[in-house]
Amino acid sequence: MNFVEVIAKKRDGLELTPDQLRSFVSGAATGLLGDEQLAAMLMAICIRGATAAETQVLVEAMRDSGALWRLGEACPGVVDKHSTGGVGDSVSLAFAPLVAACSVPVAMMAGAGLGHTQGTLDKLAAIPSFRPVTSRDGAVRALEQCGVCMASQSEEIAPADRKLYALRDITGTVPSLPLIVASIMSKKLAVGASALVLDVKQGSGAFCKTREQADALARGLLAAADGAAMPAVALVTDMDEPLGDRLGCASEVRACLEVLEGRGDARLRDLTVALAVEALMLAGRSADEAKAQSAKALQDGSARRRYDDVVRAHGGDPAPELLPRPRRTVTVTAARGGFVQAIASEELGWLAVALGAGRRRQGDSVDLAAGIVIRARRGDRVEPGAPLVTLELGDREVALDSMVARAAAAFTIGDTPPSPAPLVDRRLTRQS
Repeated sequence: MNFVEVIAKKRDGLELTPDQLRSFVSGAATGLLGDEQLAAMLMAICIRGATAAETQVLVEAMRDSGALWRLGEACPGVVDKHSTGGVGDSVSLAFAPLVAACSVPVAMMAGAGLGHTQGTLDKLAAIPSFRPVTSRDGAVRALEQCGVCMASQSEEIAPADRKLYALRDITGTVPSLPLIVASIMSKKLAVGASALVLDVKQGSGAFCKTREQADALARGLLAAADGAAMPAVALVTDMDEPLGDRLGCASEVRACLEVLEGRGDARLRDLTVALAVEALMLAGRSADEAKAQSAKALQDGSARRRYDDVVRAHGGDPAPELLPRPRRTVTVTAARGGFVQAIASEELGWLAVALGAGRRRQGDSVDLAAGIVIRARRGDRVEPGAPLVTLELGDREVALDSMVARAAAAFTIGDTPPSPAPLVDRRLTRQS
């Protein structure tokens, strides 16, 4: 059967064999299949879907398309963490040193910003001279030095995913559950940590807008982890307003430093701790032990000190005063009094991109100093003229009046307070 027949088979809604799926992934990694055939198969999968068995084959074939780091063998008990992406989601920068300060090593492969969300790699770039590791030797060395490895995808890790993701981005096939699961989990399994904590975002500022979408993604990720014998847990968390109170690279690093000092934004701090507790439990701690140890690491300063160790182990300078600062700031205020009933998280995310904190098109540079500070939260009572956000302007030229209007319009203010929403909506495992 030639590959045209394989495309036609999936186009017609039929299940592909493991060998046919492996030929698709191999063709992407080696260049044996042209972009037009790869794009046609991606579209067929996006429209027709994939069974659980097909998805697992895709995950494992994409994992095996490059090097396998097997960090769990070199550093037993190492934990990985992944977020599906949200606005003001800076957890990774605080999670890693916090968990490592509790004597559980952490290895994460960070990514750049995607759409309206800011990526961990871009935030790390705000730390002077910080260099994510790109090889297994570098990962093992970082884990030995500080208990944390912050990696970026290199030529050797899941090359099929790099090729297919670039095509998905330009062919309208990004929102495909099996392709999303395969992309995320192929890289996680290639890194090869001992366990995985998943933070699946749900709400207006997330890629999963509904409970059903978030559940489907969480269960797909958990199934792929289970199929590869990797212990995993998923928290489905609220993204109907920004997680933290900062958007933007240097600004989000500062927000995480505050969390590691036991202060800062309550939502960001609470979710960081909740995910850290899950990581410690996967490492064998009881729930009470995990909560006590994470609280102690924040209180006694060990988590904050571990951040400095992590930065130095990756070649960076941890001094907060060296982080980029905005050229100027502009505060946007409320036109009327009342309760903040809703915050358009995705709109604020795109606004941060427009200010320079993200990429509007491929090849754009990121303005590390640009961002947004959120001054009012959902449920807060505000008076006329009260600050809603502060825009942090870097070097990118922007239409300021338009930015101010967009920021003000992102807040819905009414006469009654909104119903509270839980930060962690539910906890899922493969068995639940």
